[in-house]
Parts: sequence; C-alpha cells; structure tokens
Amino acid sequence: MNVAADTVSDDLLRRFDVPGPRYTSFPTADRFVEAFTADDYTQALSQRRSGVAARSLPLSIYVHIPFCESLCYYCACNKIITKHHDRASPYLRYLAREVDLHTRHIGMGQAISQLHLGGGSPTFLNDDELGELIAMLRRNFQFAAGGEYSIEIDPRTVDVARLDTLARLGFNRLSFGVQDFDVAVQKAVHRVQPVEQVFALVEAARARGFESINADLIYGLPRQSPESFDRTLAQIGALRPDRIALYAYAHLPERFKPQRRIDAAELPSGAAKVAMLSRSLVALRAAGYVYVGMDHFALPDDPLAIAKRQGRLHRNFQGYSTQPDCDLIGLGVSSIGRIGATYSQNAKTMDEYCDLLDQGQLPVVRGLALSRDDLVRRAVIMALMCQGQVQFESINLAYLVDCKTYFAKEFEDMQTMVDQGLVVVDQTGIHVTARGWFFVRGVAMVFDRYLQTDRTRARFSKII
Repeated sequence: MNVAADTVSDDLLRRFDVPGPRYTSFPTADRFVEAFTADDYTQALSQRRSGVAARSLPLSIYVHIPFCESLCYYCACNKIITKHHDRASPYLRYLAREVDLHTRHIGMGQAISQLHLGGGSPTFLNDDELGELIAMLRRNFQFAAGGEYSIEIDPRTVDVARLDTLARLGFNRLSFGVQDFDVAVQKAVHRVQPVEQVFALVEAARARGFESINADLIYGLPRQSPESFDRTLAQIGALRPDRIALYAYAHLPERFKPQRRIDAAELPSGAAKVAMLSRSLVALRAAGYVYVGMDHFALPDDPLAIAKRQGRLHRNFQGYSTQPDCDLIGLGVSSIGRIGATYSQNAKTMDEYCDLLDQGQLPVVRGLALSRDDLVRRAVIMALMCQGQVQFESINLAYLVDCKTYFAKEFEDMQTMVDQGLVVVDQTGIHVTARGWFFVRGVAMVFDRYLQTDRTRARFSKII
C-alpha cells in the first residue's frame, strides 16, 4: 500500500476536511432516542435468553469506571475528576446491583469471552477494589478460557506491584494511554508522564506474561508537528507494543468543556495532521506493524492482524475487535451496550444512574431498535471499515436485496470518489484503494442515510 503524503492532493484535503462518524456502530450513538427505554432493553435481554443461537454465543462486557485523579485537556470521555478515592466503593456496589438486574433477565453463569475496563481511569481503583469487581463478575458470569480480558492503564497510576495484581486477577491484555512522548505536548494537554516510566512498565508487563499490550497515540494535539510526532513514532517502535491505536484528536470545545483549555492556535493544521497520519503509516509499517484499519495497527502474529488477514475483523464500541458480532453488555454510568438488533446507553450522570438503580430499574435511558434498512447499511459500512470492500453477493444473500438497485443513489453520490481514485466499483462489489484508506470514513458516510438527511455534523470529529 502506497501511503506517501503526496498521494493526497490539496483538493482532496479541502473536500474531506469535514466532520464524520468513526462508525464504532451504525447507526451511531447520536441517533439513539429516549423512546427506547429500559423496558425495551429488558425485552432484548429476555429474547436473548429464549433464543438458542444467541444464548449459545459468549457475551462481551464493558465496565465504565468514570473516575480520574487529574484532567487531560483533550479528553472527550465521560469522567469524574476527583482525588477522593472513597467514591469508588459506593460505585462498585451500584455496579453489583446493575449486574444483579441483568442476571435476572439472562440467567446466572452466562459465558463471556471479552471483558474490557475503560473510563475514566480504571486504575483509579485500588487493588482490593479491582479484586472486588472481578470477584463480583466471576460470581455472575463464566469467564471463557482463552478470552480477552483487558484494562486501560494510566501509567501515572500503576507500578510493578499493581501489574502483579492485574495478572493475578486474570487480565491478559493491557492498554497504555501514551498519546505522545513529547514533553511540550504533554504539558499542553496536562498529562505529563516520562517516557522512561512507560518503558519500564511495559517491560515489567511482558515479564509477567501479559498476552497483548496496546499503546494509544493521538495525533493533532496542540504543539505537535510532523517532526515531533516522528520522534514519538520512533520511540513507539522501540517500545514495540503488540497493538497500537492511533487516533485523530477531535477538537470540539463546544461539546467538551475540558478542551476549552487548549489554545486552538497551537493545534496543527489539517495538512500537518494528514502528514502525521501518512508518516505514521509509513513508520509503523516499516517497524513491522500491519495496518489493520482506520486507527489500529498490530504485529503480524497478533490475533487482530490474523483476523484482518482472514477477513474476520469486526468493529464495536471499543474499536476493531476479533469478536464476531458479539452481544455486548455495558455496565456503569454512560456505558453503551448491544443486544441483538438493539443498542442501549446508560444514564450519563452519576446521580441519575444511581437513582434508577435505587428504584430497582436498569439505568438505560436511551437506545435504538434497528430497522431492516439499518441492518443492511450497517453490514455495508462495517464491511468498508473492516475489510475495505463490500461483496455484493454476500449482502444480497444475507438481506435479500439487490445492492445495485438498493443503493442506486449512493453509487451516484460515490462517483466522485471513483473519479478521485478512492474506490473502485465493479460487478463484484466496492473496493477501497490505498489512497481511499485516508478517507475510509468518508466512503462509509455515503451509505449513512441519517447523514444524508442531516448535514449538521459538528458533533463529529473531522475525517482528517
């Protein structure tokens, strides 16, 4: 794949310098409605329990721990900034109530093959609290052998002894929040963590046998330049995590109050961001990483890279995944879940979340039951995002449609992308080109009927 920066013209940059979804789901979470209630969610859970096929498939569980000790200015996550660690224990009790309400509908002992603790900073919890959380989950669910059990790590809150605890509790995958090793950038976003600290923790994690280590990077942060990010990429190459998640910073201060502390004048230009992305692709591939998709890289022997080669890649609310269309239970404030053909989201504030549980109700406050059209379009969009191609025959057989007729308008709208060399459309399907990977979100957006009727996209990050 030729990913040199000169493959992207100034004209393409101007055309695609627009906001767009990341498509960790379709329809996207901004389309969830309050008309979807906790009753609708419990019905979906009950249908899973009564359905033999669904019940036989393992679950995925996401647990949101919202607490952080300090504020990172770029952060768009749902979080609570506090140094009062005594807030964690009551929260764990509410999580236990939420799990109890779930097991009433799906039964005890459901198998799970994937667990992810995110936030916030899950490592805000101390060792005993983490142990209490995992013990509670193990009492209610059956952890499948060979599953993926991961936790997000704030290197500033973890030491070697904590890594021992995580290994003992059964975590086998760690995700380190790096973002950038440049000290000037770290100061600009209020997240200073010495490179030596991260290297020491990753080395210690490897020594303790963790199966996979991920590092998160963000490009487009204040005071970054293509040259400064080159240095971070070189350091990441030396660190050699199994996976790398490379995200574009979305500056949306009107939505996320902490971002108002960032000086917009210090943000790199769109052209500089494209250069960072282009050079990242080149540098990481030169370091031996497989370009899995829009924002994920992995070493060739990592399960994510293997899934990419075998056409088994999927995408969920945590990004790219090897889990095939797995039902997902989201636990905790603001968590999003997927059961069958429904999406759901918990209350976003701690007060409302706790109040609903105090009333004996699941804290779901909005969601969506997918229509047949949603399901067809989701299949197309996820095929583009994961495999970079859509095979007409598979969509036609699965959904009893004729793609060329069903998406006639979309193919007309996509002709400009064909002319620009971003996609190829032939008798068999749609194929994203090497140049098109820069704009794969834009390709997917053509099939998003919600965007076609609502051009107000300021709520999304920009494609570039």
